Amino acid sequence: MLSPARTPTRPATTPAAPPPLRRSTLLALCACVLVAQGMVAAVNLLVPQLTSSPLQPSASEVLWTVDAYVIVFAGLLIPAGALGDRYGRKGALLCGLGLFAAGATLSALAASPAVLIAGRGVSGAGAALIMPATLSILMRVAPPEHRSRALASWTLAAGLGGLAGNVGGGLVGQYLSWHALFWAVVPLTALLALAVARATPRTDKAAQAPALDPVGTLLLTGGLFALLFGIIESPLYGWMSARILAAFATGAALVALFAGHALRSRAPLFDPRVFASRRLRAATLGTAASFFGLFSLFYVNSQYLQYVKGYGAARAGLAIVPLTVGMALVPRLAARWSGRPRPVAGGGLLLIGLGLLGASTAGASTPYAVYACWLLVISAGTGLCMPVLTLSVVGSLPARQAGLGSGLSTSAREVGAALGVAVTGTTLASHTSAGFTDGMATALRVVALVVVAAAALVTAGYGKGR
Repeated sequence: MLSPARTPTRPATTPAAPPPLRRSTLLALCACVLVAQGMVAAVNLLVPQLTSSPLQPSASEVLWTVDAYVIVFAGLLIPAGALGDRYGRKGALLCGLGLFAAGATLSALAASPAVLIAGRGVSGAGAALIMPATLSILMRVAPPEHRSRALASWTLAAGLGGLAGNVGGGLVGQYLSWHALFWAVVPLTALLALAVARATPRTDKAAQAPALDPVGTLLLTGGLFALLFGIIESPLYGWMSARILAAFATGAALVALFAGHALRSRAPLFDPRVFASRRLRAATLGTAASFFGLFSLFYVNSQYLQYVKGYGAARAGLAIVPLTVGMALVPRLAARWSGRPRPVAGGGLLLIGLGLLGASTAGASTPYAVYACWLLVISAGTGLCMPVLTLSVVGSLPARQAGLGSGLSTSAREVGAALGVAVTGTTLASHTSAGFTDGMATALRVVALVVVAAAALVTAGYGKGR
C-alpha cells in the first residue's frame, strides 16, 4: 500500500462527516471541468486564422500553440492531485482557476508566438489543478449511494468539454478574432471561481494525505513531459527519428527512476505497487483507450466536414452535437449497473470501436444523417464505460488520496487523447497521395481495432481477483 507521509502525533478524532452534495456544488464543479477540457480542443479550429494572423507563427510554433496546453496539463496532473489532497482541494481548485485565467489573459495579449505558447502552458497548469480537485471533491462530498450518479455527471461534463471546445472554437474561427476566445475565458473563469467559493464546501485534509515528494515529482513530471513530447511531435518528425526516439528513451528512463525512487522512499508521491491491482490496470487502460478513440475522431471530424463535405468552421463545430446524446443519456443507465463493471466497461469500449469502424466508411457522398448515426454509437459507448472506469481508478486508492486517484485517471485520459491524435495524424500523413477520405478510413480502422483489443483486455482485467 501507499506509504503515509510522516506527521506529528495527534489525538485521535473522528473526522466530521462531509456535507451533503448540493445541486449547486455539482453544477459548479462540472462547469469547471467543461471549461478546462474544452480548451484542449478549441484552439484546433483557430489554426487557419492563427497561421494568417500578424503573429505569423511557423509550423512548429502553431503545433506548440496547440500542444503546450496538453503537455503541461497532462504532465502535472498527478502532483497537482497530491497537492490538493495535502493542502486542500477547494484551495487547489481556486488556484487552478486563477492560473487558468492568467494564462488566457497572457494568450489574448500575445504579440508573439512565444508569448501565446507561454500563455497556453500557464492555462494548462491551471487545468492540471482544476480537474483532479473537482473529481476528488465530488468523491468526498457525494454519499456512497449517489456517487455513481455524481461521477456520471462529471464524466458527462468532461465529454461535453470536447464538444464545447469544437463549437466555441468553430464560432470564433468563423466570425471573430482568435483573441476573442481567450478574452471570453477570463470573465467566465471569474464567474466559476465565485460559484466555487460560494457553493463548494471545504473537504477535510487527511493527516495521511500523500507526500509531495519533490524528487519523485520531478522525475515523474519530467518523464511524462518527455513521453508526451515524443507522442505529440511524432507525426511531424516521424516515429523513428532521433529526436522522437530520444524523447521516448528519456521519458522511459525518468519513469523507471521514479518507480525505483518510490519503492525505496518512506513517503513517495504514490506507490507503484498500486498497479498490482488487476482492476486498476484494466480501468487505466480502458480510460486511455476510450480517449484514444474519441480524440482520433475529433482530429479527423473537423477536417472531414470542412474539406470533404464543404462545411464552414461553425457548422463543422455544431455537426458533432450527436456525440453529446449518448454522453448525456447513457451515464444515467450506466450508474444503475455500476455493480457490474465488467460488462459495462468492456461493452462501452466495444461500442466505441464499432462506431469508429462505421465512421471509417464515410466519404464525400455519405449523407450526414448516416455519419451522425455512427457518432451516436460512439457517444453511447463513451457514456456507458467512462463512469465505471473513472470510479474504478479513483476507488482503487484510499479516500485520503482521492485527488491523486483523479489525477491518475485524468492523466490516462490525456495520454490516450495525445496518442489518438498522433497515431491518426501519422496515418493521414502517410496516405496523402491517396486522398483524405482514404487516409481517414485507414486511420479510424487502425484506432478502432486498438480500441476493440483494449475492450477484450479490460473485460479480462475485470475478472476474478483484484
